[in-house]
Amino acid sequence: MMNKPILLSAILLASSPILWAFESGSDDSDGVLSPVISTQVAAKADGIYNFSSINIPAGVTISFEKNAANTPITLLVSGDVTVSGTINLNGGDSADVGAAGNGALGDDGLPGIGGPGGFDGGLGGTVANVLGAAGVGPGGGGEARGNVTGANVNQLGRGCGGGGAGFAVNGVIGGSSSPSSQPYWCDSTDDSGFAGQAYGNTSLLPLLGGSGGGGGSAGFSFSGSGGGGGGGSLLIAASGTVTLNDNSEILASGGSSGDSDGSQAGGTGGGGSGGAVRIVATTISGNGDIVANGGARGLYQGSTSQLHRGGLGAVGRIRLEGETITRTETTTPPFTVSEPQEVFLAGLPSLRITTVAGQAAPLTPTGNADITLAATEPNPVVIEFATTGVPLGSTISLTITPVSGERIDAPLSSALSGTVENATASTSVNLPDGPSVLLAEVSYQVTVAMGHEYSIFAEGEQVASVRLRLDPIKGALTTFITESGKEFTYPSHQVAS
Repeated sequence: MMNKPILLSAILLASSPILWAFESGSDDSDGVLSPVISTQVAAKADGIYNFSSINIPAGVTISFEKNAANTPITLLVSGDVTVSGTINLNGGDSADVGAAGNGALGDDGLPGIGGPGGFDGGLGGTVANVLGAAGVGPGGGGEARGNVTGANVNQLGRGCGGGGAGFAVNGVIGGSSSPSSQPYWCDSTDDSGFAGQAYGNTSLLPLLGGSGGGGGSAGFSFSGSGGGGGGGSLLIAASGTVTLNDNSEILASGGSSGDSDGSQAGGTGGGGSGGAVRIVATTISGNGDIVANGGARGLYQGSTSQLHRGGLGAVGRIRLEGETITRTETTTPPFTVSEPQEVFLAGLPSLRITTVAGQAAPLTPTGNADITLAATEPNPVVIEFATTGVPLGSTISLTITPVSGERIDAPLSSALSGTVENATASTSVNLPDGPSVLLAEVSYQVTVAMGHEYSIFAEGEQVASVRLRLDPIKGALTTFITESGKEFTYPSHQVAS
Protein backbone atom coordinates (compact mmCIF):
# COMPACT_ATOMS: atom_id res chain seq x y z
CA MET A 1 0.00 0.00 0.00
CA MET A 2 1.30 3.45 -0.91
CA ASN A 3 1.61 6.55 1.29
CA LYS A 4 -1.02 9.22 0.75
CA PRO A 5 0.62 12.61 -0.03
CA ILE A 6 -2.01 15.37 0.03
CA LEU A 7 -1.41 18.31 -2.38
CA LEU A 8 -2.91 20.81 -1.04
CA SER A 9 -3.18 68.41 -1.82
CA ALA A 10 -1.72 70.80 0.58
CA ILE A 11 0.29 70.52 3.76
CA LEU A 12 -1.43 71.91 6.85
CA LEU A 13 1.14 73.73 9.00
CA ALA A 14 0.80 73.93 12.76
CA SER A 15 3.22 74.67 15.56
CA SER A 16 4.42 71.18 16.60
CA PRO A 17 4.01 68.45 15.61
CA ILE A 18 3.38 68.90 11.88
CA LEU A 19 -0.14 67.87 10.87
CA TRP A 20 -0.25 66.35 7.41
CA ALA A 21 -3.28 66.34 5.11
CA PHE A 22 -2.93 62.57 4.79
CA GLU A 23 -2.18 60.38 7.80
CA SER A 24 -0.52 57.03 7.20
CA GLY A 25 -1.37 55.53 10.59
CA SER A 26 2.25 54.63 11.40
CA ASP A 27 2.97 54.20 15.11
CA ASP A 28 6.75 54.60 14.51
CA SER A 29 7.47 51.29 16.29
CA ASP A 30 10.10 50.26 13.73
CA GLY A 31 11.97 53.57 13.99
CA VAL A 32 13.95 54.96 11.06
CA LEU A 33 14.86 52.94 7.98
CA SER A 34 18.14 54.41 6.70
CA PRO A 35 20.51 51.65 5.56
CA VAL A 36 24.08 52.49 4.58
CA ILE A 37 24.67 49.20 2.75
CA SER A 38 22.42 46.99 0.66
CA THR A 39 20.31 44.80 2.91
CA GLN A 40 17.34 42.45 3.11
CA VAL A 41 14.79 43.58 5.68
CA ALA A 42 13.65 40.77 7.96
CA ALA A 43 10.13 39.45 7.52
CA LYS A 44 7.23 40.47 9.75
CA ALA A 45 4.28 38.13 10.19
CA ASP A 46 1.76 40.59 8.73
CA GLY A 47 4.15 42.33 6.33
CA ILE A 48 3.37 45.74 7.88
CA TYR A 49 6.27 48.01 8.96
CA ASN A 50 5.81 51.22 10.98
CA PHE A 51 8.60 53.76 10.36
CA SER A 52 9.05 57.39 11.32
CA SER A 53 11.03 58.07 8.13
CA ILE A 54 12.78 56.23 5.30
CA ASN A 55 15.94 57.21 3.44
CA ILE A 56 17.48 54.87 0.85
CA PRO A 57 20.80 56.38 -0.27
CA ALA A 58 22.21 56.18 -3.78
CA GLY A 59 23.99 52.88 -4.41
CA VAL A 60 21.98 51.05 -1.75
CA THR A 61 19.41 48.35 -2.57
CA ILE A 62 16.89 47.06 -0.08
CA SER A 63 14.76 43.95 -0.49
CA PHE A 64 12.36 42.21 1.85
CA GLU A 65 12.22 38.68 3.17
CA LYS A 66 8.98 36.86 2.38
CA ASN A 67 6.80 35.93 5.35
CA ALA A 68 4.95 32.63 5.76
CA ALA A 69 1.63 34.05 4.52
CA ASN A 70 3.29 35.80 1.54
CA THR A 71 1.59 39.12 2.31
CA PRO A 72 2.34 42.35 0.47
CA ILE A 73 5.04 44.63 1.85
CA THR A 74 3.43 47.63 3.58
CA LEU A 75 5.57 50.58 4.69
CA LEU A 76 3.65 52.99 6.94
CA VAL A 77 5.64 56.18 7.52
CA SER A 78 4.72 59.11 9.78
CA GLY A 79 7.19 61.48 8.07
CA ASP A 80 9.00 61.59 4.74
CA VAL A 81 10.33 58.91 2.38
CA THR A 82 13.38 59.66 0.21
CA VAL A 83 14.58 57.07 -2.30
CA SER A 84 17.87 57.67 -4.09
CA GLY A 85 18.80 53.96 -4.33
CA THR A 86 16.69 50.90 -5.13
CA ILE A 87 13.76 49.03 -3.60
CA ASN A 88 13.68 45.58 -5.22
CA LEU A 89 10.65 43.27 -5.19
CA ASN A 90 11.29 41.59 -8.55
CA GLY A 91 10.17 38.03 -9.15
CA GLY A 92 12.90 35.46 -9.68
CA ASP A 93 14.01 33.86 -12.94
CA SER A 94 13.74 30.11 -13.44
CA ALA A 95 16.81 27.96 -14.10
CA ASP A 96 18.23 27.29 -17.57
CA VAL A 97 17.77 23.66 -18.62
CA GLY A 98 19.37 20.98 -20.76
CA ALA A 99 22.51 22.02 -22.63
CA ALA A 100 21.74 25.65 -21.73
CA GLY A 101 22.00 24.81 -18.04
CA ASN A 102 24.89 24.74 -15.60
CA GLY A 103 25.56 21.04 -16.06
CA ALA A 104 23.77 20.09 -12.85
CA LEU A 105 20.47 18.63 -14.01
CA GLY A 106 19.09 18.66 -10.46
CA ASP A 107 17.91 22.24 -10.75
CA ASP A 108 16.43 21.82 -14.24
CA GLY A 109 12.74 22.70 -14.23
CA LEU A 110 12.83 24.65 -10.95
CA PRO A 111 10.58 27.71 -11.21
CA GLY A 112 11.26 31.35 -10.43
CA ILE A 113 10.19 32.43 -6.94
CA GLY A 114 7.69 35.26 -6.64
CA GLY A 115 8.72 38.53 -5.00
CA PRO A 116 7.14 39.27 -1.59
CA GLY A 117 3.38 39.21 -2.15
CA GLY A 118 3.90 37.69 -5.61
CA PHE A 119 3.46 34.08 -6.69
CA ASP A 120 5.85 31.36 -7.84
CA GLY A 121 6.20 30.02 -11.36
CA GLY A 122 5.18 26.48 -12.28
CA LEU A 123 7.65 23.60 -12.45
CA GLY A 124 9.02 22.52 -15.80
CA GLY A 125 8.09 19.03 -16.93
CA THR A 126 10.58 16.18 -16.59
CA VAL A 127 11.42 13.40 -19.04
CA ALA A 128 9.58 10.97 -16.75
CA ASN A 129 6.60 13.30 -16.27
CA VAL A 130 6.26 15.36 -19.44
CA LEU A 131 3.70 17.92 -18.27
CA GLY A 132 4.78 21.24 -16.79
CA ALA A 133 2.94 22.75 -13.83
CA ALA A 134 0.68 25.79 -13.92
CA GLY A 135 1.98 29.04 -12.46
CA VAL A 136 0.72 29.99 -9.02
CA GLY A 137 -1.60 32.96 -8.40
CA PRO A 138 -4.93 34.26 -9.73
CA GLY A 139 -3.38 34.94 -13.16
CA GLY A 140 -1.00 31.99 -13.25
CA GLY A 141 0.11 30.88 -16.72
CA GLY A 142 -1.02 27.47 -17.88
CA GLU A 143 1.25 24.46 -17.99
CA ALA A 144 2.53 23.05 -21.28
CA ARG A 145 0.72 19.74 -21.71
CA GLY A 146 2.60 17.75 -24.35
CA ASN A 147 5.54 17.46 -26.70
CA VAL A 148 6.06 16.67 -30.38
CA THR A 149 5.45 12.97 -30.85
CA GLY A 150 5.76 12.39 -34.57
CA ALA A 151 3.54 14.48 -36.81
CA ASN A 152 6.53 16.65 -37.71
CA VAL A 153 9.81 14.75 -37.98
CA ASN A 154 11.86 17.96 -37.84
CA GLN A 155 10.42 18.83 -34.44
CA LEU A 156 10.22 15.30 -33.01
CA GLY A 157 10.79 15.06 -29.29
CA ARG A 158 10.81 18.77 -28.52
CA GLY A 159 8.85 20.26 -25.61
CA CYS A 160 6.24 23.01 -25.70
CA GLY A 161 6.08 26.44 -24.04
CA GLY A 162 4.28 27.36 -20.82
CA GLY A 163 1.77 30.19 -20.68
CA GLY A 164 2.70 33.72 -19.62
CA ALA A 165 1.06 34.99 -16.44
CA GLY A 166 -1.62 37.69 -16.48
CA PHE A 167 -2.24 40.69 -14.23
CA ALA A 168 -3.12 44.16 -15.61
CA VAL A 169 -3.86 42.40 -18.92
CA ASN A 170 -3.86 38.79 -20.05
CA GLY A 171 -0.54 37.05 -20.45
CA VAL A 172 0.57 35.45 -23.71
CA ILE A 173 -0.16 31.85 -24.65
CA GLY A 174 2.83 29.55 -24.94
CA GLY A 175 4.41 29.52 -28.40
CA SER A 176 2.86 32.85 -29.38
CA SER A 177 4.04 36.42 -29.78
CA SER A 178 1.04 38.40 -28.49
CA PRO A 179 -2.17 37.84 -26.49
CA SER A 180 -4.24 37.95 -29.71
CA SER A 181 -2.08 35.48 -31.65
CA GLN A 182 -2.51 31.74 -31.87
CA PRO A 183 0.51 29.63 -30.90
CA TYR A 184 2.92 28.25 -33.41
CA TRP A 185 2.29 24.58 -33.91
CA CYS A 186 3.67 22.22 -31.25
CA ASP A 187 2.01 18.92 -32.13
CA SER A 188 -1.34 20.55 -31.37
CA THR A 189 -2.51 23.92 -30.11
CA ASP A 190 -3.63 22.22 -26.89
CA ASP A 191 -0.04 21.32 -26.01
CA SER A 192 1.14 24.87 -25.30
CA GLY A 193 0.28 26.51 -21.98
CA PHE A 194 -2.74 28.80 -21.97
CA ALA A 195 -2.37 32.48 -21.11
CA GLY A 196 -2.93 33.62 -17.54
CA GLN A 197 -5.91 35.93 -17.14
CA ALA A 198 -6.10 39.57 -16.01
CA TYR A 199 -7.24 40.21 -12.44
CA GLY A 200 -7.42 42.90 -9.78
CA ASN A 201 -8.29 46.58 -10.29
CA THR A 202 -6.59 49.92 -10.89
CA SER A 203 -7.10 51.13 -7.31
CA LEU A 204 -4.94 48.24 -6.03
CA LEU A 205 -7.46 47.61 -3.28
CA PRO A 206 -6.82 44.90 -2.35
CA LEU A 207 -3.07 44.94 -3.08
CA LEU A 208 -2.12 41.89 -5.13
CA GLY A 209 1.23 40.77 -6.53
CA GLY A 210 2.11 39.25 -9.87
CA SER A 211 1.43 35.62 -10.78
CA GLY A 212 3.81 32.90 -11.91
CA GLY A 213 4.39 31.74 -15.47
CA GLY A 214 3.49 28.20 -16.49
CA GLY A 215 6.18 25.52 -16.77
CA GLY A 216 7.38 24.24 -20.14
CA SER A 217 6.89 20.57 -20.99
CA ALA A 218 9.80 18.14 -21.27
CA GLY A 219 11.34 16.95 -24.49
CA PHE A 220 12.44 13.37 -25.06
CA SER A 221 15.89 14.14 -23.59
CA PHE A 222 15.66 17.14 -21.24
CA SER A 223 13.30 18.85 -18.82
CA GLY A 224 11.35 21.98 -19.68
CA SER A 225 12.22 25.19 -17.86
CA GLY A 226 10.02 26.47 -15.05
CA GLY A 227 7.90 29.60 -15.22
CA GLY A 228 9.16 32.96 -14.01
CA GLY A 229 8.07 34.23 -10.59
CA GLY A 230 5.52 37.04 -10.24
CA GLY A 231 6.65 40.51 -9.18
CA GLY A 232 6.02 41.45 -5.57
CA SER A 233 3.52 43.94 -4.14
CA LEU A 234 4.47 47.13 -2.28
CA LEU A 235 2.48 49.83 -0.49
CA ILE A 236 4.24 52.99 0.71
CA ALA A 237 1.92 55.19 2.79
CA ALA A 238 3.60 58.34 4.10
CA SER A 239 2.09 61.28 5.97
CA GLY A 240 4.76 63.57 4.51
CA THR A 241 6.47 63.61 1.12
CA VAL A 242 7.61 60.63 -0.93
CA THR A 243 10.55 61.72 -3.09
CA LEU A 244 11.92 59.46 -5.81
CA ASN A 245 15.16 61.10 -6.87
CA ASP A 246 16.67 60.75 -10.33
CA ASN A 247 18.35 57.36 -10.85
CA SER A 248 16.32 55.79 -8.03
CA GLU A 249 14.32 52.63 -8.70
CA ILE A 250 11.32 50.81 -7.33
CA LEU A 251 11.28 47.42 -9.05
CA ALA A 252 8.45 44.86 -9.05
CA SER A 253 8.84 43.10 -12.41
CA GLY A 254 8.04 39.49 -13.17
CA GLY A 255 10.81 36.94 -13.53
CA SER A 256 11.84 35.38 -16.82
CA SER A 257 11.90 31.70 -17.69
CA GLY A 258 15.16 29.85 -18.26
CA ASP A 259 16.70 29.04 -21.65
CA SER A 260 16.54 25.51 -23.08
CA ASP A 261 19.02 23.86 -25.46
CA GLY A 262 20.08 20.46 -26.71
CA SER A 263 18.72 17.75 -28.95
CA GLN A 264 15.06 17.04 -28.15
CA ALA A 265 15.11 19.69 -25.42
CA GLY A 266 12.16 20.71 -23.28
CA GLY A 267 10.11 23.84 -23.94
CA THR A 268 10.66 27.01 -21.98
CA GLY A 269 8.33 28.32 -19.30
CA GLY A 270 6.18 31.43 -19.41
CA GLY A 271 7.18 34.76 -17.92
CA GLY A 272 5.84 35.88 -14.55
CA SER A 273 3.59 38.92 -14.51
CA GLY A 274 4.69 42.25 -13.11
CA GLY A 275 3.73 43.06 -9.56
CA ALA A 276 2.09 46.07 -7.91
CA VAL A 277 3.36 49.37 -6.48
CA ARG A 278 0.98 51.74 -4.68
CA ILE A 279 2.25 55.01 -3.17
CA VAL A 280 -0.03 57.14 -0.97
CA ALA A 281 1.24 60.41 0.51
CA THR A 282 0.50 64.06 1.09
CA THR A 283 3.02 64.89 -1.65
CA ILE A 284 4.69 62.68 -4.27
CA SER A 285 7.68 64.16 -6.08
CA GLY A 286 10.61 63.12 -8.25
CA ASN A 287 11.00 61.14 -11.44
CA GLY A 288 12.80 57.99 -10.31
CA ASP A 289 11.89 54.78 -12.10
CA ILE A 290 8.92 52.66 -11.01
CA VAL A 291 8.86 49.43 -13.02
CA ALA A 292 6.49 46.45 -12.98
CA ASN A 293 7.17 44.78 -16.33
CA GLY A 294 6.18 41.27 -17.27
CA GLY A 295 8.85 38.59 -17.44
CA ALA A 296 10.44 37.39 -20.67
CA ARG A 297 10.48 33.82 -22.00
CA GLY A 298 13.73 31.90 -22.33
CA LEU A 299 15.42 31.16 -25.65
CA TYR A 300 14.92 27.77 -27.29
CA GLN A 301 18.12 26.38 -28.86
CA GLY A 302 19.41 29.96 -29.05
CA SER A 303 16.52 31.10 -31.25
CA THR A 304 14.17 34.04 -30.72
CA SER A 305 11.43 32.29 -32.73
CA GLN A 306 8.39 31.68 -30.55
CA LEU A 307 8.25 27.99 -31.42
CA HIS A 308 8.68 25.86 -28.27
CA ARG A 309 9.01 28.97 -26.12
CA GLY A 310 6.74 30.12 -23.31
CA GLY A 311 4.47 33.15 -23.41
CA LEU A 312 5.38 36.61 -22.16
CA GLY A 313 4.20 37.70 -18.73
CA ALA A 314 1.78 40.63 -18.49
CA VAL A 315 2.65 44.00 -16.97
CA GLY A 316 1.64 44.73 -13.40
CA ARG A 317 -0.06 47.80 -11.91
CA ILE A 318 1.22 51.12 -10.50
CA ARG A 319 -0.89 53.58 -8.50
CA LEU A 320 0.02 57.07 -7.19
CA GLU A 321 -2.28 58.81 -4.69
CA GLY A 322 -1.40 62.26 -3.34
CA GLU A 323 -2.80 65.63 -2.36
CA THR A 324 -0.01 67.03 -4.55
CA ILE A 325 1.82 65.08 -7.26
CA THR A 326 4.67 66.90 -9.01
CA ARG A 327 6.05 63.91 -10.93
CA THR A 328 6.38 64.65 -14.68
CA GLU A 329 7.62 61.28 -16.03
CA THR A 330 5.58 58.16 -16.72
CA THR A 331 6.18 54.79 -15.13
CA THR A 332 6.34 51.29 -16.62
CA PRO A 333 3.48 50.51 -17.05
CA PRO A 334 1.88 53.97 -16.84
CA PHE A 335 0.47 54.77 -13.40
CA THR A 336 -3.10 55.58 -12.48
CA VAL A 337 -3.67 58.50 -10.12
CA SER A 338 -6.08 59.81 -7.49
CA GLU A 339 -6.23 61.71 -4.23
CA PRO A 340 -5.34 59.56 -1.20
CA GLN A 341 -7.79 56.74 -0.56
CA GLU A 342 -8.08 54.39 2.41
CA VAL A 343 -4.83 52.57 3.15
CA PHE A 344 -6.36 49.21 4.04
CA LEU A 345 -9.48 47.25 3.38
CA ALA A 346 -10.93 45.49 6.38
CA GLY A 347 -10.21 42.11 4.82
CA LEU A 348 -11.71 39.44 2.59
CA PRO A 349 -13.63 36.35 3.59
CA SER A 350 -11.50 33.22 3.56
CA LEU A 351 -11.62 29.44 3.59
CA ARG A 352 -8.86 26.99 4.40
CA ILE A 353 -8.34 23.34 5.28
CA THR A 354 -6.86 23.22 8.77
CA THR A 355 -6.26 19.49 9.35
CA VAL A 356 -6.36 16.17 7.52
CA ALA A 357 -6.57 13.11 9.75
CA GLY A 358 -5.32 15.24 12.63
CA GLN A 359 -2.30 16.59 10.78
CA ALA A 360 -2.11 20.38 10.52
CA ALA A 361 -2.23 21.77 6.99
CA PRO A 362 0.24 24.54 6.06
CA LEU A 363 -1.02 28.12 6.16
CA THR A 364 0.14 28.54 2.55
CA PRO A 365 -0.25 25.23 0.65
CA THR A 366 2.23 24.54 -2.12
CA GLY A 367 0.25 21.89 -4.03
CA ASN A 368 3.16 19.47 -3.58
CA ALA A 369 2.87 16.88 -0.79
CA ASP A 370 1.62 19.40 1.78
CA ILE A 371 0.57 16.52 4.03
CA THR A 372 1.76 12.91 3.95
CA LEU A 373 -0.35 10.27 5.69
CA ALA A 374 1.01 6.89 6.66
CA ALA A 375 -0.07 3.94 4.53
CA THR A 376 -1.66 2.47 7.66
CA GLU A 377 -3.90 5.52 8.28
CA PRO A 378 -7.43 4.11 8.54
CA ASN A 379 -10.35 5.40 6.50
CA PRO A 380 -12.48 7.40 6.74
CA VAL A 381 -10.33 10.41 7.65
CA VAL A 382 -11.67 13.64 9.14
CA ILE A 383 -10.95 16.85 7.25
CA GLU A 384 -11.47 20.12 9.13
CA PHE A 385 -12.09 23.60 7.72
CA ALA A 386 -11.95 27.18 9.05
CA THR A 387 -13.56 30.31 7.58
CA THR A 388 -13.73 34.05 8.20
CA GLY A 389 -16.57 36.25 7.01
CA VAL A 390 -18.81 33.34 5.92
CA PRO A 391 -22.40 33.10 7.24
CA LEU A 392 -22.90 30.49 9.95
CA GLY A 393 -24.81 27.42 8.78
CA SER A 394 -23.13 27.35 5.38
CA THR A 395 -21.71 24.01 4.23
CA ILE A 396 -18.45 23.30 2.38
CA SER A 397 -18.02 20.97 -0.57
CA LEU A 398 -14.83 18.94 -0.97
CA THR A 399 -13.50 17.18 -4.08
CA ILE A 400 -10.65 14.66 -4.02
CA THR A 401 -8.77 14.08 -7.27
CA PRO A 402 -6.36 11.12 -7.08
CA VAL A 403 -3.35 10.76 -9.33
CA SER A 404 -5.20 7.90 -11.00
CA GLY A 405 -8.84 6.96 -10.86
CA GLU A 406 -12.08 8.89 -10.74
CA ARG A 407 -12.73 12.09 -8.82
CA ILE A 408 -14.37 11.65 -5.42
CA ASP A 409 -17.02 14.03 -4.10
CA ALA A 410 -16.94 13.98 -0.30
CA PRO A 411 -20.10 14.39 1.77
CA LEU A 412 -20.97 18.03 2.44
CA SER A 413 -19.39 19.32 5.61
CA SER A 414 -21.21 19.94 8.82
CA ALA A 415 -22.78 23.41 9.09
CA LEU A 416 -20.33 26.16 9.97
CA SER A 417 -20.47 27.00 13.67
CA GLY A 418 -18.73 29.49 15.95
CA THR A 419 -18.66 33.15 14.92
CA VAL A 420 -18.78 34.74 11.49
CA GLU A 421 -15.16 35.82 11.93
CA ASN A 422 -13.99 32.41 13.19
CA ALA A 423 -16.10 29.45 12.14
CA THR A 424 -15.28 25.77 11.71
CA ALA A 425 -16.75 22.69 10.03
CA SER A 426 -15.64 19.17 9.11
CA THR A 427 -16.35 16.19 6.89
CA SER A 428 -15.22 12.56 6.69
CA VAL A 429 -14.10 10.79 3.53
CA ASN A 430 -12.30 7.66 2.37
CA LEU A 431 -9.01 8.71 0.77
CA PRO A 432 -7.57 6.52 -2.01
CA ASP A 433 -4.01 5.21 -1.98
CA GLY A 434 -1.36 7.43 -3.56
CA PRO A 435 -1.25 11.20 -4.06
CA SER A 436 -4.50 13.15 -4.05
CA VAL A 437 -5.47 16.79 -4.58
CA LEU A 438 -8.10 18.33 -2.31
CA LEU A 439 -10.29 21.19 -3.54
CA ALA A 440 -12.75 22.88 -1.16
CA GLU A 441 -15.46 25.41 -2.02
CA VAL A 442 -18.29 27.34 -0.34
CA SER A 443 -20.76 29.81 -1.88
CA TYR A 444 -23.27 32.15 -0.24
CA GLN A 445 -25.57 35.08 -0.98
CA VAL A 446 -24.84 38.49 0.53
CA THR A 447 -27.15 41.21 1.85
CA VAL A 448 -27.81 44.33 -0.21
CA ALA A 449 -25.72 46.37 2.22
CA MET A 450 -22.82 43.92 2.09
CA GLY A 451 -23.10 43.75 -1.70
CA HIS A 452 -22.68 47.50 -1.81
CA GLU A 453 -19.58 47.32 0.43
CA TYR A 454 -18.10 44.60 -1.78
CA SER A 455 -18.67 46.68 -4.93
CA ILE A 456 -15.15 48.09 -4.48
CA PHE A 457 -13.93 44.65 -5.56
CA ALA A 458 -16.20 44.59 -8.62
CA GLU A 459 -15.49 47.89 -10.39
CA GLY A 460 -18.44 49.52 -8.63
CA GLU A 461 -21.07 46.89 -9.49
CA GLN A 462 -23.42 45.54 -6.83
CA VAL A 463 -22.28 42.12 -5.61
CA ALA A 464 -24.92 39.41 -5.24
CA SER A 465 -22.92 36.42 -4.00
CA VAL A 466 -19.47 35.23 -2.99
CA ARG A 467 -17.65 31.99 -3.77
CA LEU A 468 -14.59 30.85 -1.81
CA ARG A 469 -12.43 28.19 -3.40
CA LEU A 470 -9.36 26.50 -2.00
CA ASP A 471 -7.39 25.62 -5.11
CA PRO A 472 -4.18 23.59 -4.68
CA ILE A 473 -2.47 25.47 -7.52
CA LYS A 474 -3.81 29.02 -7.34
CA GLY A 475 -4.28 29.02 -3.55
CA ALA A 476 -7.27 30.33 -1.61
CA LEU A 477 -9.45 32.44 -3.89
CA THR A 478 -12.45 34.71 -3.28
CA THR A 479 -14.79 35.41 -6.20
CA PHE A 480 -17.30 38.26 -6.07
CA ILE A 481 -20.24 37.64 -8.41
CA THR A 482 -22.25 40.71 -9.42
CA GLU A 483 -25.94 40.99 -10.12
CA SER A 484 -25.09 41.11 -13.84
CA GLY A 485 -23.12 37.86 -13.57
CA LYS A 486 -19.58 39.25 -13.81
CA GLU A 487 -16.96 37.54 -11.66
CA PHE A 488 -13.96 39.17 -9.93
CA THR A 489 -11.45 36.85 -8.26
CA TYR A 490 -8.81 37.69 -5.62
CA PRO A 491 -6.56 35.79 -3.22
CA SER A 492 -8.34 35.29 0.09
CA HIS A 493 -5.62 36.41 2.51
CA GLN A 494 -6.68 39.26 4.76
CA VAL A 495 -5.38 42.60 3.57
CA ALA A 496 -5.29 44.11 7.05
CA SER A 497 -5.54 42.92 10.61
